[in-house]
Amino acid sequence: MAGMLYLVPTPIGNLGDISQRCRETLESADFIAAEDTRVTLKLMNHLGIKKPLISYFEHNKASKGGVILERILAGEVCALVSDAGSPAISDPGEDLVKLCHEAGVTVCAIPGPCAVITALSISGQSTGRFCFEGFLSTAKKSRREHLDSLRKERRTMIFYEAPHKLLATLQDMADTFGTDRSISLCRELTKLHEEVVRTTLGQAIQKYTDTPPKGEFVLVLAGAPEEAEPAASPDDAAARVEALMAAGLSRKDAIRQTAQELNLPKNVVYDAALK
Repeated sequence: MAGMLYLVPTPIGNLGDISQRCRETLESADFIAAEDTRVTLKLMNHLGIKKPLISYFEHNKASKGGVILERILAGEVCALVSDAGSPAISDPGEDLVKLCHEAGVTVCAIPGPCAVITALSISGQSTGRFCFEGFLSTAKKSRREHLDSLRKERRTMIFYEAPHKLLATLQDMADTFGTDRSISLCRELTKLHEEVVRTTLGQAIQKYTDTPPKGEFVLVLAGAPEEAEPAASPDDAAARVEALMAAGLSRKDAIRQTAQELNLPKNVVYDAALK
């Protein structure tokens, strides 16, 4: 029997969000690879499930990834979970998924809780196009470089942030995007004290300077506004009228066509042409 890897999302706050399919997958797996076995054990106890747990996180993924893959290749079914949300998203599970694909192992992702989509959907920001930027670096230089690379990004941007780093991140964002840029700060999603604050970067800095932030945050930042096309000048209009007349159009027709092409009032084009 061929082994396989299941990606099983876990609740991001409310234990009631675990789906029946997730529960059944955890029950049927041979073993569970967990970001923090202590956190996962609490969930398993809540569900009344007993399964062997193996630790798999950022600082041991290089050594444990091969161990997990060997067990799967030997025919075992592994369920991969993170502490909260969908594994492999801003998570070391990404590396295990790559190992499995390279080895020809089937990977199955089960839909479920995801802080990115939950925050975006209730943020009040544009949801048509967005990009997920994960956690910013704790090093100021790297954090600023990351934000600078997004200076002209028009899509809605989503970040994860811890409360003790929030103010520094907001200040760097304000320095990069301006204090008037709209942002939604989504805190403690699906938990008792869930809160969404839709404001500007400048006002957010003031708010969390006055009231120290608590809980984990998802930051949903508005993209850059579209740059308006530069307005055509009277000289541009005069030159276009002249070119059209040289091509055989009457002055009247050349003025009308130029006004349409350059989106200028006809009287402005007419005055430019006369001068």
